[in-house]
Formats: sequence, C-alpha cells, structure tokens
Amino acid sequence: CPPAAMSRRVVRQSKFRHVFGQPVKADQMYEDIRVSKVTCDSSFCAVNPKFLAIIVESGGGGAFIVLPLAKTGRVDKNHPLVTGHTAPVLDIDWCPHNDNVIASASEDTTVMVWQIPDYVPVRNITEPVVTLEGHSKRVSIISWHPTARNVLLSAGCDNLVILWNVGTGEMLLALDDMHTDLIYNVGWNRNGSLLVTTCKDKKVRVIDPRKQQIIAEKTKPHDGTRPIRAIFVADGKIFTTGFSRMSERQLGLWDLNNFEEPIALQEMDTSNGVLLPFYDADSSIVYLCGKGDSSIRYFEITDEAPYVHYLNTYSSKEPQRGMGFMPKRGLDVSKCEIARFFKLHERKCEPIVMTVPRKSDLFQDDLYPDTPGPEPALEADEWLSGKDAEPILISLRDGYVPIKNRELKVVKKNILDSKPPPGPRRRHSTCDSDFSQPGLEEVLEEIRALKETVQAQEKRISDLENKLGQFTNGTD
Repeated sequence: CPPAAMSRRVVRQSKFRHVFGQPVKADQMYEDIRVSKVTCDSSFCAVNPKFLAIIVESGGGGAFIVLPLAKTGRVDKNHPLVTGHTAPVLDIDWCPHNDNVIASASEDTTVMVWQIPDYVPVRNITEPVVTLEGHSKRVSIISWHPTARNVLLSAGCDNLVILWNVGTGEMLLALDDMHTDLIYNVGWNRNGSLLVTTCKDKKVRVIDPRKQQIIAEKTKPHDGTRPIRAIFVADGKIFTTGFSRMSERQLGLWDLNNFEEPIALQEMDTSNGVLLPFYDADSSIVYLCGKGDSSIRYFEITDEAPYVHYLNTYSSKEPQRGMGFMPKRGLDVSKCEIARFFKLHERKCEPIVMTVPRKSDLFQDDLYPDTPGPEPALEADEWLSGKDAEPILISLRDGYVPIKNRELKVVKKNILDSKPPPGPRRRHSTCDSDFSQPGLEEVLEEIRALKETVQAQEKRISDLENKLGQFTNGTD
C-alpha cells in the first residue's frame, strides 16, 4: 500500500463525531400537559434557562403554559395558564435579553408580550404588558432581534412582516410588498442586520429590513411543493430544508454571493413532515427535527467538502408534536452537554440531552467558546438608525446563573408626536393620529360653531321659561 494512501485519513476528524442523545429519566419529564392540536408548522415550545413554555389546548381563546424548569413530574390540572388571546396561540418566543419576558402570536391577529414572575402565580395571567396590533390576518411567526433590546419581528398570513419596538408599543418598520404568498418562516442572522424568509411562492429571500430591500433571492432551492425552511448559519451562509420533486426530504447549503448553485444539496428520506432546523453557532451543528418524526438527525457544517457532514441520528419510538431548543447558557457544562431539546408528545414534554463523551471532569473549553449572554448590545433606536453590533458574549466556565426578574417597562409615546413608520400605515397599538394642520383647524372651527349654537339655544330656553313663568303667575 503506497505511503500516500496510508496517510490519507479514512475517518474525518471532528470532536462532535460521537455526540449522542439521551432522554432524561421519567421523573424529570413534564407530564399531563394538553399540547395544542392546531395544525401549524411552529415548534409549539419555547425554553430558556428559567422556564419552559408550551402552547396548550384551551376552550375559548388561546393559551400557553409556563413552568419553572425545575418543576418536573405531573403538572397540576389547575396550573395557571397565560390566557389573553381570543383565538389559538400559534407561536411563542422568549426574549433573549430578559428570561421573564415572552411574546405570543395568535390567530386573533395580535401579538402580546408578557412578563412572567419568578414565582408560580395563583391565577391565570390575563394581562399582557403590551398588545401589538398591525396584522389583518392571523400571526403565525414571531422572533426577537438577537442583539437589539425590545425589537420583535412578527409575520402574518397577510404576507406582511412587521418590526416592533416593544418598549414603546410602536411599529418600527412594515415590510409590505416583498412576499406574494404565505410566509413559512423568518430567521435573523447573528447580529440582526439581515433576515432570511421562505414563502409559499417557492422563493428564499434575504432582506435588509432597515433599507427595506431584498438583497438576494433564490427561486425553488428545492423543487418540491411542500414548505421550505431556511436559517442563517456561520459566515452568512444559508441552510435550507425542503422537498425534491419526488417528495424526498432534502437539505441544502447556500452562499449568498452565489445563490444560483448550492454548496451542498443532500437527499434524506421520503417522510412528509416539515423539517425544523435548530442551529448551534458555537459547534456549527444543525439539528433537524421533523414534525411527526420520532428522530432528530444532526449534521456538522464545515469548510471541507461535502460541507454538510452527517453525524448521527437520535431515535425514539414516539413521534414529536413540537420541539423546544435550550439556549447554550442553559446547558450543564459539567456533563459536556452541547444541546438540550424539549420534545412534545401528545400529553407530555420530554427533555433530550445531547452530550459529547469526555473522560475528564474539567471544563472543556473547546466545546464551550464564549456564547451570547443576556445583555443586549444595542438599543432599539440605535439599531433602527443603522447601527449593528455582535452579541455580547459570556463565558460558561463557571456555569450560568440566571438573572433575577427584570421588569419590562413600556413607555407609550405621545401619539400626537408620533410620525408614521416607513412603509404603508396600518392600524396598530398606538392608534393612527396624523392630524394635518388644516384638518385640526376645521375641527376647532366646528367646535366653536357648536358652542355658539348651544349658547343661543340656552338663551332661547331661558326666555321661554320666563314667559311661561309670567303666564302661570297671571292665571293663579
């Protein structure tokens, strides 16, 4: 055997080659939860280092349940819910900069933002901190900005993407004429300067939201007719999941600078569930969870061909109804845990831990580079004015301790001072009040005329009463 052939590596070197998934023990699951049966391709579950939130069935209106992470086992059937929507909740998302704040999107066309207390409340939470109204049809997608405080994105079945400043309750931007059909998903890049969207018109678009421009577009990254998903991965590349013309599930990796040809395109299987991709930027691993599947496949994305490397599959017997994905700061670094999923069954939620086997008990710095922490890098108005900033990173060497409850303060601006947001005006939470100067003058003139009429009528009534008084006095 020639030396060159002997020196060629047969197996690709990667510290993530042996990542394995394991469900937690039965007593660490969350039992007796009536998971929502709404037909929607959202994940139905959101999780952070403090809380687990799950969209649940509820009679009359929409609701989700919030459980402290430590509250495992059977959930009391009278456990308080978050119930403010008048129709089913379709998506929920925890604020990355405040572990006690969660946003919910609903079929009732509104987005609500909630403050969750650290203690378990006695009654249902019914009052949101702020309600955002601007969509004309159901809202199926919400996503917080990764680095700017209080910036929230919503996308509805009116083909409209709206960016809100939750701190003032006002609309910042409305991206209106960009999508010709139903929006399937929306994702931010790492610093929140760009969006990637997928749409029923079979296009993947990369959008600069502040310039309101589509900067790149790909028609039919996957030939099939079923929904496509897209997320940003490292170096601004885009990872997609979709279906081939023969209805095989596919994954693709694309470079923005050459959107015509994929860097990688791989066929997987013929199952018909939409693949939800979850990306861990610290390890460059993408986890694919299909709705209705009973497995999680995971791949490492690198700069070497074939660029998307299959690692392994976690398999189980039960299909998943939805999936939550813990941010890196919520993981147990002492056990070399690199991801934790919260798999929804029909009546329970099962955490699944992904681990890299290591013999040493010491902190593994190669597995845990500094990761985004809970501090925002920008204020909403700084971001809107054109500033960008990378996430503020924290070390996980000593583990992460969640911050105590910080209150979300909403300061509504004086509506008479507000200027309309760029893009078409829509009804939204601070109400439309763009009085033009001539219009205001007309109203004041009308009020003056009405006052004069009232005064004249009052004088006439007074005169008549006097005459009547004289008449009755004369007859007595």
